[in-house]
Amino acid sequence: MNNKSIIGYSLALGATALWSGNFIVARGLSDAIPPVTLAFLRWIVAIIIFTPFAFRQTAKDWKIIKNNISYLIVLSIFGVTVFNTLMYIAGQTTTALNLSLISITFPIFIIVISRIIFLERFTLFKLIGILLVVFGVILIITKGELSTLKDLTFNIGDFWMLLAAISFAAYSILIKRKPKEIGIYSFQYASFIIGVILLLPFYIYEYLQTPSVEFNSEIIISIFYIGICASLIAFIFWNKAILLIGPSKSGMIYYSLPLFSGTLAWIILNEKIGMIHFISGVLIISGILISNYNIDLFLSFKNKVLRKVIYRKRKKDN
Repeated sequence: MNNKSIIGYSLALGATALWSGNFIVARGLSDAIPPVTLAFLRWIVAIIIFTPFAFRQTAKDWKIIKNNISYLIVLSIFGVTVFNTLMYIAGQTTTALNLSLISITFPIFIIVISRIIFLERFTLFKLIGILLVVFGVILIITKGELSTLKDLTFNIGDFWMLLAAISFAAYSILIKRKPKEIGIYSFQYASFIIGVILLLPFYIYEYLQTPSVEFNSEIIISIFYIGICASLIAFIFWNKAILLIGPSKSGMIYYSLPLFSGTLAWIILNEKIGMIHFISGVLIISGILISNYNIDLFLSFKNKVLRKVIYRKRKKDN
């Protein structure tokens, strides 16, 4: 594995770890803050913190941004305006188990869409890896009680979460089409601003229809975390990872999210970790490694072995 791949996988892991913290922090905010308001505030925080670092580069790249505004609007709709908002809306009406099960479909949508649009090869390694990862995630979510899957019921919240997963898959694929002339900071900054502008009418409507939010220190700290870590830093990491290793490989790294969530829940919430978590972790990590295994390396290794066998056979015959 070259340095480019190592950095790409590390960034994807970092983004996933930060998003796992988002799930932990946001778990208790659904009753305190309406979903669109929560999404709007997290992006406002991200923009404010990001401005000193990205404004100058954005001004420099403004002409290129203007020439690619249609692309940036579509990208911002999927990644900023829609994805997190739908996830928070879904959390109002469905269970955590359903949300977790549906969220893991996002990397699968990446692979399917990449296959259709970019004709990306779907290998046996990738299929085996996906099956191992999905089984590992289901084990950790159901705590090894697979029979609980039979009792699942689906409602409108599940539909919103499915749309959120598809939305983020589309966003991740569109990142691959980023114009090379736009710097990563100005690209991210512009998408944040466009996404917030598009979200603004929905925020105003919700603000007029719901009671005022009573802010306290816990809510403020939580918003700053998801605004800075789960929005700003995680999205920069994720976008850079996609540019380095592609959306499909980055998407498979996302399956490690339950491992990070479980570890954080153990550290922060004192939730117990048992043998089922270890087994699930082994399955998830094995699946990620197998699915990201380079088929060209495998074929190269196989050819080397065959050449050695043929050489030894010829040498023996002579």
